[in-house]
Amino acid sequence: MGGKRKKSDSEGFIGDGEEEDARSGRKEDENKKMQTNGQQLLPSMIKNKEKRSEIHAKLKHQKKLEKRKKVKARDAAEKRALELGEEPPPKPIPRTIENTRELDETVCKPDDEELFAGNDADEFSSILKQDVTPKILITTCRFNSSRGPAFISELLSVIPNAHYYKRGTYDLKKIVEYARNKDFTSIIVVHTNRREPDALLIMGLPDGPTAHFKLSKLVLRKDIKNHGNPTGHKPELVLTNFTTRLGHRVGRLIQSLFPQDPNFRGRRVVTFHNQRDFIFFRHHRYIFESKESKQSSSEGKKDKNAKDEKISQEKVIARLQECGPRFTLKLSSLQHGTFDTKSGEYEWVHKPEMDTSRRRFFL
Repeated sequence: MGGKRKKSDSEGFIGDGEEEDARSGRKEDENKKMQTNGQQLLPSMIKNKEKRSEIHAKLKHQKKLEKRKKVKARDAAEKRALELGEEPPPKPIPRTIENTRELDETVCKPDDEELFAGNDADEFSSILKQDVTPKILITTCRFNSSRGPAFISELLSVIPNAHYYKRGTYDLKKIVEYARNKDFTSIIVVHTNRREPDALLIMGLPDGPTAHFKLSKLVLRKDIKNHGNPTGHKPELVLTNFTTRLGHRVGRLIQSLFPQDPNFRGRRVVTFHNQRDFIFFRHHRYIFESKESKQSSSEGKKDKNAKDEKISQEKVIARLQECGPRFTLKLSSLQHGTFDTKSGEYEWVHKPEMDTSRRRFFL
């Protein structure tokens, strides 16, 4: 029995093999039409809307087929390597903004002796060496809002040994002088705008520095679903991705707000995670739950009256419960000394002309 034969208008009967050749020939002709002068014809080069959408759909279909072929080839290579007992080929690393960031000379290296020598002589060394206990003064701007006190009350539950003082009509320089006399180590000023906290000012005492952060994406504890209530234990502090010299300095400023001897029995964790120069704040507590898992074991199938014995085993499952609040910080400026708008000297100021690329980060 031969294969089915089809009739063509211009030629006689053609077989299955000839039909496949004709199809491949038509595909080659289409590919040649989509190329002009050795260059691929892009949809943006076509003025006709219908033809442009047709070419776009074909290019999209081709990319999809090529991607599918690559995935099949990679899966086949992994399967072949497992059958032969060899190591599978390494998985490709996806390109992200983080791993393709621009090279920065200020990135800290683990063997940087100058950096570690500077840590012993900076403004935060006495606190981080536990020679001095952190004592924080929290206040507001002169025009407070309705959400400001709620945010401050949650900050007081997050930061140990923090005290709130009403701003009133006092000038910030007088507040700094008062805090120095009362042995405070840092000042946090919550700035509000349109009844919403929008900035944080963190000052190290007695000699600075002063960091100004933009505050956004604020979510209070009451607005977090299934939130937990923190205890009075000292929290564990986690800082991630502060890789540059500037980021290292900002990280030490944040670190100086918390005691360096966390009480792990409280199971509290405060996290400052830097990603693309946005510092994400999260406050969690660990929860350990023991669950019973039952396993049935039968001695044999011969005895019909024999019952399965159920063996219960306890498994300890760890999970995180968010306590709140939740917000995001972005560094606007870092100033030498305490806050001074007129004669203050700035270590670093963010300017719009510095954002030349999406892959350029400063922290």
